[in-house]
Amino acid sequence: MKTLAHASAVALCACTVATTADAASVGYPYNTLSGEAPLVIGHRGAPAYLPENTIGGNALAADMGADFVETDVMMTKDNVLIAMHDATLDRTTDVEEVLGARNGGYAVADYTYDEIRQLTVQPTGTGDTTYPGFTPTGLDPYRVSTFADMLDALTAYNEANGTDVGMLTEGKYSDDAATSRAVIETLIEKGYDTPEKSAVQSFDFENVRDYADLLQAAGVDMGIAQLGVGGQVDDTWYVSETESFATLAGYTDTVALYADYTSEALIKAAHDLGLSVYAWTFRPEDMDDAFDMAAPFLDWGLDGFITDNPDYILEAVNAYGGTIAPVPLPAALPLLAFGMAGLAGFGLKRRRS
Repeated sequence: MKTLAHASAVALCACTVATTADAASVGYPYNTLSGEAPLVIGHRGAPAYLPENTIGGNALAADMGADFVETDVMMTKDNVLIAMHDATLDRTTDVEEVLGARNGGYAVADYTYDEIRQLTVQPTGTGDTTYPGFTPTGLDPYRVSTFADMLDALTAYNEANGTDVGMLTEGKYSDDAATSRAVIETLIEKGYDTPEKSAVQSFDFENVRDYADLLQAAGVDMGIAQLGVGGQVDDTWYVSETESFATLAGYTDTVALYADYTSEALIKAAHDLGLSVYAWTFRPEDMDDAFDMAAPFLDWGLDGFITDNPDYILEAVNAYGGTIAPVPLPAALPLLAFGMAGLAGFGLKRRRS
């Protein structure tokens, strides 16, 4: 089943620095497949600031204006889907202190959810346990969550804030049809069953085929993305030298690729086949870095930025859309200040009604 996993974005005006009367709306200046602003996708929430794959981290990403939050899922010993990137618990939780090792290690599959639910997710990298001005709602926002609870929390957030933040679900497991079925059934049960609300992805090619077959059988339409590394062999573009773009275009709508190997030619080749392109993982250190990092991808028409810093990347996307033509920093700063002035209180809420 083929869909476009782009949600609608709000059109921005292109403004000059002369007078308000000179400001001219030119629609979307983006080269994306849809012509709309690229999606900003909170990679595991907002892990540059708060613990990854948590309800609290997702809420911060949504507050920062992310269009989607990306959540990884794994299966516990008793077949409960949880939000977890690794196949083991020790990198991101306090399992060593709370539960101790099991079978010589800390594999997710060796613990039941009743055990895992006792664990707290710890920040990694530049992350922390608090963020200035942000207070998460709900009980235990940094506990290891079931996938179902995470979806419920996102629904509650959207209802409370009048937003429509979607879920990008990544299956972090090798080919496993039963787990793929559980992912799709949970998304449908929780109402994440349209391309505006939901997309699924995996590095495993069989999992992605399973997703496509399951969605077709259920008569449900949501985005499907194949993760990997893009590259060209002779005249053919492939993901991870395994499936060609042309083959993937038959049952997916997106290729989600490692940013360092994503190029203008690659994006054009995907767009020519009706495939959108997401790239991962953008981790800018500050706003200047975000502008520099995002600029070529915006020129090339990238359709989605998967990022640990949704605030920085969204600002870069909005600034690009708020000018007639990109102006190099720091010369762009007065132009951006003028162009964004009319968007006070709106810059981080471009998809919100």
